[in-house]
Amino acid sequence: MGKATPPLSRFAGQAAAYVLFAAFIGVFSDTPAYHPIGPDEAAIKLSFSHAGERAQPCRTRSPEEVAQLPPNMRLALDCPRERSPVRVELRLDDRLVYEDALRPAGLKRDMASTVYRRFTVPAGEHALALRLSDRPDGEFNYAREARVTLRPAQLLVIDFKPESGGFVLQ
Repeated sequence: MGKATPPLSRFAGQAAAYVLFAAFIGVFSDTPAYHPIGPDEAAIKLSFSHAGERAQPCRTRSPEEVAQLPPNMRLALDCPRERSPVRVELRLDDRLVYEDALRPAGLKRDMASTVYRRFTVPAGEHALALRLSDRPDGEFNYAREARVTLRPAQLLVIDFKPESGGFVLQ
């Protein structure tokens, strides 16, 4: 049989390996420095979830139709679950930056539509125009225009809250 390594030297070797590993992690956790945007740039994030209106309006069932249904399903209104897509437009300085028709989530397409987009823009003053449609006909029913001054490395978050009147800039 081979000669056993003394316990003290084994622990010293393990300690040295741990110190080297910790130093490696420590050095590379801070270097190289990561800058997600340039020194003279700012970022705009468009991020929200919103459910569009129903794709089809509810209809009232006739008394005969209601009578044919099982007792636990006898409702006078028949409301399809599917929601309409949410159309979004973002213009920056009269230039279309983002446009999409966001499909509703869910197997029955009955949940909210979600968007998360990030745009890097030059720092400075910009004209911002936002429009949203949550209707089946696609007509825009929410709009907001604003002049924003973005400092270097600033993050402007655009949210949508219908109870607050539409687009919210933070």
